[in-house]
Amino acid sequence: EDPSLERHFKGHRDAVTSVDFSRAKKQLVSGSMDSCLMIWSMKPQMRAYRFLGHKDAVLCVQFSPSGHLVASCSRDKTVRLWIPSVKGESTVFKAHTGTVRSVHFSSDGQSLVTASDDKTIKVWTVHRQKFLFSLSQHINWVRCARFSPDGRLIVSSSDDKTVKLWDKTSRECIHSFCEHGGFVNHVDFHPSGNCIAAGGTDSTVKLWDVRMNRLLQHYQGKS
Repeated sequence: EDPSLERHFKGHRDAVTSVDFSRAKKQLVSGSMDSCLMIWSMKPQMRAYRFLGHKDAVLCVQFSPSGHLVASCSRDKTVRLWIPSVKGESTVFKAHTGTVRSVHFSSDGQSLVTASDDKTIKVWTVHRQKFLFSLSQHINWVRCARFSPDGRLIVSSSDDKTVKLWDKTSRECIHSFCEHGGFVNHVDFHPSGNCIAAGGTDSTVKLWDVRMNRLLQHYQGKS
């Protein structure tokens, strides 16, 4: 069956950069170059919430696994944690010294990992709302960072053309994948946690096995 348009949400004043569904509630959050977040309800009669706080473009948004919080990151070098309600209250996390491009909750909702143009990945506690530690072996902007499904590993991708795998407990880089011919824009774990996929500006998507650190698949797109 062909897809049909379910809803058309209009309200941002500039390009939309990121969207995420709440697993728990029938909501969608979006971030935009207009420096705002908007939370949209899938119920037609419910109005959208516009959240103001960031001073520059919002580049990534994500609901917590429970749906009770939303994390966002921005070109204003901050990360914010929002309560998705009418008030739209937020807490500001400051530790990065450059644009923050990626934010991701651990599957238990207890930690956040962020990636920045300051060449670092940072891990934060959600409950106590504080900075924990940095991972800093990339030598260029870090575009994306993700927790593994079990929360033990972190994967990151960078304009230094590498994908790095980190142990969250020891805080050490346990492997660097250096086979990309361009900047690596995005990376994520398979739900099994056994492999990662990374996409880059060289028009490729590569799949690696993280148990044996070997290339599984190489998909070449049209350049």
